[in-house]
Amino acid sequence: MIQPLQRISSEEKVHNPYWSYRLDTYTRPNGTPGEYHYVHSPGSVLIVPRLSNNSFVLLRQYRYLNQRESIEFPGGGIKPGASIQQNARMELQQEAGYTAGSLCALGQINPCNGVTDELCSVFLADALTTTQSEPDETEEFEPVILSAREIAEYIRHGDIWDGMTISAWYLFLVSDSIPQH
Repeated sequence: MIQPLQRISSEEKVHNPYWSYRLDTYTRPNGTPGEYHYVHSPGSVLIVPRLSNNSFVLLRQYRYLNQRESIEFPGGGIKPGASIQQNARMELQQEAGYTAGSLCALGQINPCNGVTDELCSVFLADALTTTQSEPDETEEFEPVILSAREIAEYIRHGDIWDGMTISAWYLFLVSDSIPQH
């Protein structure tokens, strides 16, 4: 049986409005102390917006760290003072310019469990109506409407390469609780 690793101490090194960089000291499996550097996050949401014609709303944006465009489902970090579902609704409106008549939880993912403790809650949004998008000053989006077949092709050809979007799409595909149109 694998034993849990025990935290000895934890220190915040850097903090910004989105996450903090932390350094923990912990006990390794062999009993010696070790250091673990990671990004602590309050969590995030990702939304799979499905239109009435069974196509999906994604967003094209530029990703600075990889110096390239990315096609992704809308989402963002959890903001304090609102529930996870409220955060999902806010991100859908803010980034994609839609409100959801229904929101169905698909599951949770961790984008990179060796680097961050972030848990991302994934939702299917249906019964969409258009509204005004309100991106943050650091964001710029271009909507991309794709069919399920196109999403699969984009993933296969590397046009959709964002790990959270690919994981959310998989959760959508395997969910038994999805209302079908």
